[in-house]
Amino acid sequence: MIDDPDRCYEAARSRDPRFDGWFFVAVTSTGIYCRPSCPARTPKRENARFYPTAAAAQRAGFRACRRCRPDATPGSPEWNVRADVVARAMRLVRDGVVDREGVAGLARRLGYSVRQLDRFVTAELGTGPLAIARAQRCQTARILLECTELPVAEVAFASGFSSVRQCNDTIRQTFADTPSGLRGRAPAPSGRRGPAAAATGDGPACAHAQRIRLRLAARRPFAPAHLLAYLGTRAVPGVEEHTGTAYRRSLRLPHGAGVVTLSATGHGGHLSASVDVDLHLTDLRDLTSAVSRCRQLLDLDADPVAVEDTLLRDPLIAPLVATTPGLRVPGAVDGFELAVRAVIGQHVSVAGARSVVRRLVSAAGEPLSGVGLGIGAGLITHLFPTAAAVVAAAGVDGAFAMPTRRRDAVVALARAVEAGDVVLDQGADPGELRRSLLALPGIGPWTAEYVAMRALRDPDAYLPSDLAVRRALTALGGRSDIVGAVAAGNAWRPWRSYATAYLWTAPGASVPAKPPTSPAGAAVRGAAA
Repeated sequence: MIDDPDRCYEAARSRDPRFDGWFFVAVTSTGIYCRPSCPARTPKRENARFYPTAAAAQRAGFRACRRCRPDATPGSPEWNVRADVVARAMRLVRDGVVDREGVAGLARRLGYSVRQLDRFVTAELGTGPLAIARAQRCQTARILLECTELPVAEVAFASGFSSVRQCNDTIRQTFADTPSGLRGRAPAPSGRRGPAAAATGDGPACAHAQRIRLRLAARRPFAPAHLLAYLGTRAVPGVEEHTGTAYRRSLRLPHGAGVVTLSATGHGGHLSASVDVDLHLTDLRDLTSAVSRCRQLLDLDADPVAVEDTLLRDPLIAPLVATTPGLRVPGAVDGFELAVRAVIGQHVSVAGARSVVRRLVSAAGEPLSGVGLGIGAGLITHLFPTAAAVVAAAGVDGAFAMPTRRRDAVVALARAVEAGDVVLDQGADPGELRRSLLALPGIGPWTAEYVAMRALRDPDAYLPSDLAVRRALTALGGRSDIVGAVAAGNAWRPWRSYATAYLWTAPGASVPAKPPTSPAGAAVRGAAA
């Protein structure tokens, strides 16, 4: 359980939604656990117990509250801040690794035995990785029951359960209800779609896909417009598009492919802001991974209050933070894709990088029509190529229309990822990732930091040589040389990634379309990837 329960009790009494996901409140007199912001009457102190995860509360015998639905809270930001084995394990569990590979596969990825990993996770969270994955499966099952008309048997297997009976028993234990009962009490039954329903409106028409609509919570304050605009400016035709109000892209997932449309809303009332998600999946077993990657992309599990408490103390960057509270760091749905785009984006404009990546996608990407996603009026046509496909495309004329050294760097990166020498999944250690990237030809500190920032969600990655960062520092009246940029960044620890995101929004930070050619060691072109 939590080490400081009295502090947690005071947070629960305040019903502050900022604590949702940090811990869960269980009530011994009712056998129910809630999120801290639950609108129900605060329990007596002697009846309250506090747990770091929903799985730990469930293991202790408590069921989820039907009113505040604690299983649907934003994830704990702690797992993004930390780089230890427990945090890395939680990020992989969130991506569905235990469902696909078991606890043994999770342990292998992290370099530990099953027994060691279980001991580490249980010592900190009160339950092991299998129970945490089980709680996540239950959440996936609830989403499918409420958002589709799929038979319960299909829901069970799509959620990662090994049998229908196991699914039914877990739902009864967690929600004190049956699958049909959950479906009958769905908040918006009119919004459900059948298992093969086609998209409507401006969404992509997926002829053989399953459609799921859901809403992902985020902590307030939340500034989604800047985030979606950043992603939209860099959207690669064929893989991504930005309509002005929504961002859409293809997803390469463990069991198949998908197309997701993300649009920001003002939902949430006194709880959290949220993002509307429209998913089309060729295999519903990928729902857990797809949701996890959308949360990573939009940095929905961040703690903006903790970030702003630090950044507002520095008078240099405080005006930017005050102007746009809740700014997030743009993430990535695939680490390899992000790394390739970072290498290509060095020293070129955003438009130039998009053109080069588009040619690579056309030459080596996989058409969605070949994986069961026939796209109608939408512009999403391909999946980003795998590392193996990039290596194979090295000999294809026109696939690498870029300087020779940069082409060699992309191919070397792809070969290293394919060989396992560079690990870019959510269980990677940020320090080890930086070392492995810097060992490759043509990859320097800017690229390594940029990949750590966006692919691994390292909150303290920093780009002092970034041209946009240095232009922003100049506009704000600070020193823009490397020494001055590094010194300024020391005041922003441990949130330098967020400070960088704010600097990218500063007036005067945008990089000119055709910057002067820089000598070796000069500033790297900013944010082109």
